[in-house]
Amino acid sequence: MFYFRTRKKGLLLVNSACNYTSSMKPPKPKGPQAARLRQRKHALLAGLALPPDALPGSLALTHRRCGKPTCHCAQGEGHPLWSLTFMVDGKKRVEWIPAAWVADVQRRVAAGRAFKDAVAEVLTANARLLVLDRHQRRA
Repeated sequence: MFYFRTRKKGLLLVNSACNYTSSMKPPKPKGPQAARLRQRKHALLAGLALPPDALPGSLALTHRRCGKPTCHCAQGEGHPLWSLTFMVDGKKRVEWIPAAWVADVQRRVAAGRAFKDAVAEVLTANARLLVLDRHQRRA
C-alpha cells in the first residue's frame, strides 16, 4: 500500500499491484546447495569494495604506421600504440594511452574487471537462490 499526500484531503491510501513486490521477502531456500551459495555470496560481499581508481574496459596493444616513407615502420610492424576501449552511454569509446601510463592503467583495468566479476557472481548467486527457493516451495 502506498500513501500519497494530497493538497486538500491530507493522506490518501492507495492499494497497488506493486504491493506484492515491495513485500516480497528474500528467498530462504534450505539444503547444502543453498548453504554453499549463501556462504560464497557472503564471502564475496565481505571482500567487495569498489576500488576508487578502477577502470572499465580493456587495454590493447596495436601497431600503426606513421606514414613517413623513410620511417622504419613503413617496412616493419609499425609503431606500438596502447588503447583503452570502454563503453559510455551504450557507445564504444577508445582512448589512446601513453606508454608511460600502461602499467598503471593495466592495474586499474584489472581492478575494475575483478570488481565487475565479483558483482556478477553475487548477482548469479542471488538468482540461483531464488530459483532454489521457488523449486522448494513447489515441492
